[in-house]
Amino acid sequence: MRRGAGDPAYQVEGKAVWRAVRTPDGPATLRLEPAPGVGVIDARAWGAGAGWLLDSVPGMLGDRDEPAGFRPRHPVLTESWRRHGTWRVPRSGLVLESLVPAVLEQKVTGREAWRAWRHLVRRYGESAPGPGAARRLVVPPAAPVWARVPSWEWHRAGVDQARSRTAVLAAGRAGRLEEAAQLPPDQAERRLRAVAGVGVWTAAEVAQRALGDADAVSVGDYHLSSLVGWALVGERVDDDAMLELLEPYRGHRYRAVRMIELSGVHPPRHGPRYAGRDYRAM
Repeated sequence: MRRGAGDPAYQVEGKAVWRAVRTPDGPATLRLEPAPGVGVIDARAWGAGAGWLLDSVPGMLGDRDEPAGFRPRHPVLTESWRRHGTWRVPRSGLVLESLVPAVLEQKVTGREAWRAWRHLVRRYGESAPGPGAARRLVVPPAAPVWARVPSWEWHRAGVDQARSRTAVLAAGRAGRLEEAAQLPPDQAERRLRAVAGVGVWTAAEVAQRALGDADAVSVGDYHLSSLVGWALVGERVDDDAMLELLEPYRGHRYRAVRMIELSGVHPPRHGPRYAGRDYRAM
């Protein structure tokens, strides 16, 4: 759920996680902390949306996820599943919360996207309720606010016109998009992709966080196909080959990808890392 270091809506303090969330009932601050040794999560919330948010915590922690059908067939997956088998696919139930930052992450580096997210949330969000205010947590903007962000502020945040247009369009259709949380995965994807500028990658990124979709694959990701190929066959592959490699795990393809990510296996890096473009200077 965190969008890079310094996400204004997310903090970690020891084992406790703090989040500033905009719910259908209004803004809220959430604090989650595991109770040592008893397998229980202590959840506390403040603000107008506190009740809604507390009701959503089990889904956020993956209680609707059903990993029983996942059968690792490769040593990398088997070992990662042995170590991380308690990991679950989250379901926040909040589509726009995941969609806007996913749009910001389209075709740019994470550093660029997270910088834009920090700028826009701090500029147009609101102070989190309860103890969230003292922690300087910021609740992301409501849909009507996203829709009214002027072009020069998008530019100041380093967001090009294509991404800003998509974010504004999505904000204008927030009501319909939030309904995707109640739809089957294929229908939810069609609903999301009906917004111009939302493709298969962006829809998958939302499905993995907001909809609890264990099968959503971020096709088109700059690094993912190389990562999956290197882990499973020892070489970089393209998206089509990646999907072939993941086909035995259909229904759990995102889970398989996440286990690869958590395994620590990655292809060797050659040359300097891409620094990205600064759209603020264009």
